[in-house]
Amino acid sequence: MRILITGANGILGRALRAQLEQGNTLYLWGRGEADLTDEAATRAAAKGIEFEAVIHAAAFTNVDGAERETEQAMAVNRDGTRHVAALARERGAAMVYVGTDYVFDGTKGAPYVESDPTNPASVYGKTKLAGETAALESGAAVVVARTSWLFGSGGKNFVDTIADRLEKAVPLRVVNDQRGSPTYARDLAHGIELLLRRGATGIVHVTNSGDTTWHGFAVEIARYLGIEVEIAAISSDQLVQAAPRPRESILSGAKFRELTGESLPKWQDALHRYLAGRRARLGEVA
Repeated sequence: MRILITGANGILGRALRAQLEQGNTLYLWGRGEADLTDEAATRAAAKGIEFEAVIHAAAFTNVDGAERETEQAMAVNRDGTRHVAALARERGAAMVYVGTDYVFDGTKGAPYVESDPTNPASVYGKTKLAGETAALESGAAVVVARTSWLFGSGGKNFVDTIADRLEKAVPLRVVNDQRGSPTYARDLAHGIELLLRRGATGIVHVTNSGDTTWHGFAVEIARYLGIEVEIAAISSDQLVQAAPRPRESILSGAKFRELTGESLPKWQDALHRYLAGRRARLGEVA
C-alpha cells in the first residue's frame, strides 16, 4: 500500500514508520516537507506522489500552549486537517485522523463510547474536535482513531520525564485524580494499521487496555525500574496548569475489538516493553 504519513517525525509518526515500513511505500511529511496550514503549500507538496491512504498524525499537541496560541492550534488541528482531508477525497484515498480523549470533559463516570456527546474543556480539545469534524465532513473515507496518554520514543512524553527524575532521585508530586489509559505509540500504530486494512470508517477508540491515574502510572514506572523515590499523590488543584484536563477520560475499546477481533495489550505490558527498549537505547542491560 502507498501511504502518506503526516507528522512523520513525532512520537506516533516514528512508530507508524516502524510498523509500516515493510511491504508498503511510505511518503513521510514532517514540518519541513509541507506547511499543512497553507492549502496551496499542502497541494504543492502532494504533486508527483500517488497514495492510497493518509495517516494524519501531525498536530499541535501542547495542551497548555494551545491556551496561549489558540489561533495557531486551530490552524494546525482544524485547518491543516481540512487540507489533508481534501487531498484524500480528491485522490480517493482512505484517511486516518488521530483524535484524542480530550474531546470529552471527563464527567461521565464510565468509559466513553464513540457515540457519547463531546464537550472539550480545553482549547486543545476544542481544536482537535474541530479537526475531527473537518475530517468527517470532508467526503473522504475517514476513520477517526481517538487515543489517550500517548508515550513512545522520539519526543517528550510522561514516561521519559518521570524515569529521568527517578533516576536522579528527585522526589515527585503527581496528580491522582485524573484517570485514563496510557497508550504506547507502537501499539497504537498497530491498531491504526488494523483499522486501515479493514477499511474502517467513523470514530473508533484505540488505546491500550486498562486504566490508571497519572500517579499510578508514575508508581508503575518506578516499580519496573526498581527505584525507591517518594512519589506524592496530589490533586489537580495543587498543580498549576493553563489548560483544564478531563478527570476521567477512559475510552471504551469495545468497538475496536468488534472491528478487528483484537484488543491492544494492557498498559502495564506496553509500559514494560517501552522501558526495556529505553534501557537498551541508553546502553543498559534490558
